Amino acid sequence: MKSITINGSQRESVGKKATKALRNAGQVPCVLYGGDKPFHFSAPELAFSKLVYTANAHTVVIALDNGEEFNAVMQDIQFHPVTDRIIHIDFYQIFENKAITMEIPVRTVGSSRGVMNGGNLRVPYRKLKVKAIPSKLPDFIEVDITPLKIGNKLYITELQNEDYSFLHPDNTVVCQVRRSRLAVMDADDDDDDDEDVPATEQDSSAAEQ
Repeated sequence: MKSITINGSQRESVGKKATKALRNAGQVPCVLYGGDKPFHFSAPELAFSKLVYTANAHTVVIALDNGEEFNAVMQDIQFHPVTDRIIHIDFYQIFENKAITMEIPVRTVGSSRGVMNGGNLRVPYRKLKVKAIPSKLPDFIEVDITPLKIGNKLYITELQNEDYSFLHPDNTVVCQVRRSRLAVMDADDDDDDDEDVPATEQDSSAAEQ
């Protein structure tokens, strides 16, 4: 998995007054958990743009001006309710021999016969939660939709591998091709495509980008 370096400084004071002063100076107060004790630092708001405003997943190298470095993942982020600016970020320190949990983007590849026949590809989840040691975390979950005909579903059990494990039930539908009014049914297509999918589903055009 690709990593982004965040250059920051240790925070000597963590009170409300000091935190407000940091934000006024364009800095984001942050806390790093997972070590012996929580570690407070700050970094320029612009330093987080490639980490926050992207659909991709990244690990982080927190590089402090005193020479210390920490490997981490973003755990939580808070935005200002009016300006939408970043006002606080929590990170979790990672270690190479310790498995962590992350949400990884789903990327579809291939050309589904069902979609070419007019069916609609549904991808209920933009990201899937996986658990692995940091070096085994993928940049994305690749899903080959080529075999899917109208009415077919692809379950998460079909994506199992040795590098990481999925933290979803075995009956989780990763994607499916549903019949549309313009669909042309093949003789061997599965007509059982009326099962509801989560409200977070994306249409085929969004999913295959």
